[in-house]
Amino acid sequence: METLRSLGKNLKKYAWKYMIGMVALFFVDQMNALVPRLTGNIMDGLVDQTLDLNGVLRLVLLILGCGLVVVVGRFLWRFFIFGPARQIERDMRNDLYAHLQTLTPTFYNVNKTGDLMSYFTNDLSAIRMALGPSVVTAFDASVMLVLVLVQMILYVDLRLTLVAMIPLLLIGVGDYYYGKVMNRRFEKRQEAFSRLSDETQEAVSGIRVLKAFVQEQKELAHFRKLNQDSLDKNLRVASLRAWFMPFLFFLIGLSSVITLLYGGYLTLLGDITLGRFVAFNSYIGMIVWPMLAAGECITMFSQGYASLRRVNSLLAQTPEVLDGPDTKDIRGIRGEIDFRGLTFAYPDAPERNVLQDFTLHIAEGETVGIMGGTGSGKSSLTGLLYRLYDVEPGAIVIDGEEIRAFPLQTLRTQIASVPQDNFLFSDTIRGNIAFGVDSATQEEIEQAAKDACVHDNIMDFAEGYDTRVGERGVTLSGGQKQRCSIARALLKDSPVLILDDALSAVDTDTEAEILKNLRRRRAGKTTIIVGHRVSTMEFADHICVLEDGRITEYGTKDELLALGGTFAATYENQRLKGAGEEAVG
Repeated sequence: METLRSLGKNLKKYAWKYMIGMVALFFVDQMNALVPRLTGNIMDGLVDQTLDLNGVLRLVLLILGCGLVVVVGRFLWRFFIFGPARQIERDMRNDLYAHLQTLTPTFYNVNKTGDLMSYFTNDLSAIRMALGPSVVTAFDASVMLVLVLVQMILYVDLRLTLVAMIPLLLIGVGDYYYGKVMNRRFEKRQEAFSRLSDETQEAVSGIRVLKAFVQEQKELAHFRKLNQDSLDKNLRVASLRAWFMPFLFFLIGLSSVITLLYGGYLTLLGDITLGRFVAFNSYIGMIVWPMLAAGECITMFSQGYASLRRVNSLLAQTPEVLDGPDTKDIRGIRGEIDFRGLTFAYPDAPERNVLQDFTLHIAEGETVGIMGGTGSGKSSLTGLLYRLYDVEPGAIVIDGEEIRAFPLQTLRTQIASVPQDNFLFSDTIRGNIAFGVDSATQEEIEQAAKDACVHDNIMDFAEGYDTRVGERGVTLSGGQKQRCSIARALLKDSPVLILDDALSAVDTDTEAEILKNLRRRRAGKTTIIVGHRVSTMEFADHICVLEDGRITEYGTKDELLALGGTFAATYENQRLKGAGEEAVG
């Protein structure tokens, strides 16, 4: 019941529509149940010669009137039941998407894209079927069953009704066990589909790597294995239905045979009239629908219930980073940042500290370079500034306030970042640069692109800023993607800018030009530059060197060179390497 309770908000919102639809459906069933009785009355009247032509015409007109009510009623119940089911599907999809936006990287580290996509497609579709066709089927079958039974008992004969219903009672027992097994099998089917979806998405995204390493056949074999597993799970669902439906038809057929034998016997005895016997057979035909509908309803409800359980489990995932009781109404950031003895380990690897006793003061408007090798903790440090993860209280202080005091919206609005992966959306170059700045003019977009040294490249494309970059910016080179990401961050013009190894894919001349533009554009604003090139640090007022999550060196460029430590050694190595490359060139 807890699983179904999660639908309460959505069902309550559209309850009035469901009520109108069910009232319309009730009148449709009433008219359908009345037609066999009117037909029986016509037959008995003709046999007994108690009906004249006017009487027959009157009953025929009543039957036509019933048909008209059925036509109007069917339109109404389809509109007022199927419509809300699709609206609830839309609302749940919006809720699910909004919820995914709140979850932290830890969640995405263990959940794959293809699996998450299956929630938005198969699972929500199954829930819609349970809230639309399943509701109609259940209500229609229940009302029709009651109405038909009343007509069979009151209009025809109680004894014949009881005898005819004996085989049909076994359907209820079958329905119970069928629903339980179907629920389990469908949930396994959805899980298999999720794995297949994820494999497909991953293979398509990484197609260049697959081809480069000639792994097509290996991946194809793995895909076939998952595809076969999905087929097996689907066949288990289909096979369950395959034996249950014939079982229903057998019981319905048995009931029809009993009706013909015992009903015919009662007609010969004169206990019931021929017209009522004919009407009873029509009622048996009508009662077939509720019996068959029971199986269909259980199938759809079981599948919807299994999917709802999966969706609820996803919605139950709580964000690890939220605005809390310490959050204040802070609307802006100046840019003074203090790291005070910061120690951090990722939640999924708590035994290893990626940052250890990290202490650093960044003055407002200062540019600080953070340099270190792979795995030294550089990117982890910058991610903590916009609270991708939380740290111990007091470990990070911004403008004199503990970082938790800032609303997440404020914090992330006031900090611009160029991450390592340089993600671009499948949109135009203009749309990617202006991402997050809705009011940006073309002039501002172009100026940001010029400062990022990518404007000339963009203008070389036939469609210029209207060029679509493809999925993840696949049509651009690595350097072009990186510079578009820098332009996007520059356009945001936030008080704090983080460049996380953002110049690694550009040559040194372009790097120098971008750094010169940064110095001009970022004057008086806090900038954090993360990288491994010494040349990238030329722009920084102070540089700190990270090794295994600890600061081992800190100072200006000249101070670190005079120190003769890691920075000086790296500087000399890169200088000699650059000189060697120039000589070869």
